[in-house]
Amino acid sequence: MTSTPSLAILLERFFTQRLMQQRQASPHTISSYRDTFRLLLVFTQQRLRKPPSRLALTDIDAPLIVAFLAEMEQSRGIAPRSRNLRLTAIRSFFQYAAFEAPAQSAQIQRVLAIPGKRYTRAVVSFLTRPEVDALLATPDQRTWSGRRDHALLMVAVQTGLRLSELTGLKRQDVMVDTGAHVRCTGKGRKERCTPLTKQTRAVLKNWLNEPQRAHTEMLFPNARGNRLSGDGVRYVLAKHIVTASKTCPSLLRKKVTPHVLRHTMAMELLQAGVDRAVIALWLGHESVETTQVYLDANLALKEEILAKMRSPNGTNSGRYKPPDSLLAFLNGL
Repeated sequence: MTSTPSLAILLERFFTQRLMQQRQASPHTISSYRDTFRLLLVFTQQRLRKPPSRLALTDIDAPLIVAFLAEMEQSRGIAPRSRNLRLTAIRSFFQYAAFEAPAQSAQIQRVLAIPGKRYTRAVVSFLTRPEVDALLATPDQRTWSGRRDHALLMVAVQTGLRLSELTGLKRQDVMVDTGAHVRCTGKGRKERCTPLTKQTRAVLKNWLNEPQRAHTEMLFPNARGNRLSGDGVRYVLAKHIVTASKTCPSLLRKKVTPHVLRHTMAMELLQAGVDRAVIALWLGHESVETTQVYLDANLALKEEILAKMRSPNGTNSGRYKPPDSLLAFLNGL
């Protein structure tokens, strides 16, 4: 009867053989799984007083994993969605371990039975056109960083690229001649092309004529010519949101992240009457059902439906409108 491999051996094989060689997982997936197990091993070391290299698979049982997930929520304040992502990484490893250590099948099944936590799905946030215009007008285009920020925000709003897709763009990924578009490799290693509007094309054409920093090939580099990080984009966006809110106060009531700019593009497509299947194709979604969240957030579409409805007495059942501006103010408090 073969002995069960140690946890260290199983974990190394899981990353090198299963994820990297067999599944060819993306660097984002590998880094996410790596961070999960780094946190889990540190937690286990503190709980069991054993160094990670000496742990056995039997040490990582279901009660310990449940305690680890609870600790992540309490001490680190992670949301249920992030907690479920950690659990997904752990489940993936134990599914692999089920074939490598069949003698521990009972323990493994108990781990795989740990349920994900349900959570409230908030309505997606997005920017209105006046808010977008205020944001795009904010960067100081007399400076190199201002011109970069303006081009970056313009591309983000118009293409709806994910943050990693946006920061990973290279100069050769942009075509500004006939059939202007940007090409990226997104989630699931799916390559897609997104067309550019005339305005975005003009902005990018000017930006590509800028002198390169440190001869970088990155489309939106940082000041040293390296790839702009996700935190760098968040900083740039937050800085310009503060400035834009002075002329567009409604921005103060919204938490604007790079992903909100992606939602903004999706909502503009939906409000323009674009089919959900086309929106999913544009955004690189795996399923059309993913775009359902934009229907849920589209208040204008719901108001159109309400306007078409009739009450039981035959009168139109439109949305209530106060008869006076003062009443409208008081009702809005």
